[in-house]
This record gives sequence, C-alpha cells and structure tokens, in this order.
Amino acid sequence: MEMKSRFRGFLPVVLDLETGGFECAKHAVLEIAALTLDFEGERLGIAGRHRWAVVPHPATAVETASLQVTGIDLEDPDRCAVAEDVALRELFRVVRREIKRHGCQRAILTGHNAHFDLGFVHAAALRNGVKRNPFHPFSVMDTVALAAVTYGHTVLSEACTRAGVVYDANLAHAAAYDAEVTAQLFCAVVNAVGPV
Repeated sequence: MEMKSRFRGFLPVVLDLETGGFECAKHAVLEIAALTLDFEGERLGIAGRHRWAVVPHPATAVETASLQVTGIDLEDPDRCAVAEDVALRELFRVVRREIKRHGCQRAILTGHNAHFDLGFVHAAALRNGVKRNPFHPFSVMDTVALAAVTYGHTVLSEACTRAGVVYDANLAHAAAYDAEVTAQLFCAVVNAVGPV
C-alpha cells in the first residue's frame, strides 16, 4: 500500500506539542514530537520518531500551571533544548523529506485535538519567519473524531484502551509519549478500516 494513494496525496505525520498555555499566539512551545508512518504490506505502522525540547521564544509566555501538568523543568540542562526556530526548521526538513520519499503533495498534521497543535505550529512559524511549512494550512486528521466514530470514545486514554493500545497515565503529557500513543491509535483505526 502506498501512502500517497491511501491518503489522497497527503502524508499523515503524527505531531504532539507541549506548550506553555492554550493560546497559540501568546504561549510558548516547550516540546515537539513528530512520528512518521509507513505501510508494511497492508498495515500502517510507525516508521520514525523525532523529538525536540524547545527553549521558550522570548515573545511568548509560560504558565506555571502548564509546567505542573507537563512536569517540564525549563532550567534542566539535560533537556538539551534548542531555539524554537531551530526546532521548527528541523521538523519541517524531516517532514519535507518524507513527503518527497512517499511522492505526496503535502503533509497533514495528525493528532489528538490536532487543531490545537496545528495552531501552535503555524503561530511559531510566523513568529520565527520560518518558510515552507509542509503542513496543510487548515486540514488535519484528528484522532478525537476518528476514535469517537471507531471506538465510541474521545478521551485519549479510553480510546487507546478500546483500541488495544497500552496507555500509561504516568507517562502522559510528554510530547514523545503522547505522540507515540496517538500514532498507535491512528494506525489502529486505519488498519481496522483496511485498504480502500
């Protein structure tokens, strides 16, 4: 199965961001995780994992409540955080390479409450003057809706459980973990539907 034919020329890229609040134009991006997907025969699975810890852009704010939820320590030197523009440029490079490899036209952000993440990606790209954003400007593949239709639930932990994806609440709210289980959930939905 080819990605370009299965998804009408779009390349699903699973993305999760941890942020300093809920307003994309105001709050900082703190972590980005992106998972690329590929078919092995007829089954969709995870092909690559990428993660960036991000130094909050100086023009953005970080709410204390967000740090309490995510457990991110901005002063931790082991975060190995990079500037927001560096993380975005590297993310876009990875995604553009995958678009080319699969012969797709554009990437489509795939996530749980995907419009939230898409808003932050667009705001960060604009804030940093980062061009050639490979993601569709407004369309997403949202596992909230897909899980509601397929498994009868929208909450990530319960949707994962119903899909047979192991979910550990103690690891939640880290971009890499949330992207991982979201990717597994998306693949479970696609594989349940099968070829079209």
